[in-house]
Amino acid sequence: FAAEGPVFCSGHDLKELSSEDDVKHHSEVFELCAEVMTLIQKLPVPVIAKVNGLATAAGCQLVASCDIAVASEKSQFATPGVNIGLFCSTPAVALGRSLPRKVALEMLFTGEPLSAHEALMHGLVSKVVPEDKLEEETMKISQKICDSSKSVLALGKATFYRQITQDLDTAYKITTKVMVDNLTLRDGQEGIEAFVQKRKPVWSH
Repeated sequence: FAAEGPVFCSGHDLKELSSEDDVKHHSEVFELCAEVMTLIQKLPVPVIAKVNGLATAAGCQLVASCDIAVASEKSQFATPGVNIGLFCSTPAVALGRSLPRKVALEMLFTGEPLSAHEALMHGLVSKVVPEDKLEEETMKISQKICDSSKSVLALGKATFYRQITQDLDTAYKITTKVMVDNLTLRDGQEGIEAFVQKRKPVWSH
């Protein structure tokens, strides 16, 4: 995900949430947003947010939902809904899974923004770079990912999100089986053979 201009994403259009619309409409707006956020983690490919500006409310939620986030030094992240009487409860789902609880709650309770470097320190973004290096760095990460096997990446991403909510023993049971399953993939064997033969692997995609 990327955007042009000083704002990466400001979240919902508040005009859509006026009292003129009914509860059904409001439910549809938030349900669709939740569907988009959960779909990101269900996609078989890694999703990268390239942030060069302000990400607020659902925009901040979007960054937190992506697999990787690269931000320019001028970027900021906030959940200011509390200041207009609409607490950022749905953004809190993604935020609370990306940040330490007390950091997330301070953002949610005060609406104050995190700087790019604060976001990096707390784990909301993966990397912070100068604005003129943002495109280059994002493409470098993208290319590195594209050099890997699609089937292996898909398996790895799905497994990561499946195990992360489990207790330690269950997580290891899940991932142990997946490691064995990975070896049955054509690309799993190709990668090992290429390593042993000291050559570049030829993936099936």
